[in-house]
Amino acid sequence: MSTYICLCQWTQKGIENVRESPARLDAAREEWEKDGVTIRDFFMTTGQYDLVFVVEAPDDATLAKVLLAQASKGGLRTTTLHAFSESEYRAIIGSL
Repeated sequence: MSTYICLCQWTQKGIENVRESPARLDAAREEWEKDGVTIRDFFMTTGQYDLVFVVEAPDDATLAKVLLAQASKGGLRTTTLHAFSESEYRAIIGSL
């Protein structure tokens, strides 16, 4: 499994319906699990991004699928980062 950090911003539609956000999170968690994507951590944040997800997915294509499906509902825009654990980081640096 790969780890990803998803930085999210509410769209105008998303903020207009912000009270529904917890239900949307629950629905996303359930839908994503069907594709093998797990939300490990979730944070509401201040600043440039409104929400941050730390997720695990089997591969980039699977994550892209669930994020595109989520974004197509109109509530979020996402920026996604592939994250490397400390042990992966050490192995990459050690191979230089």
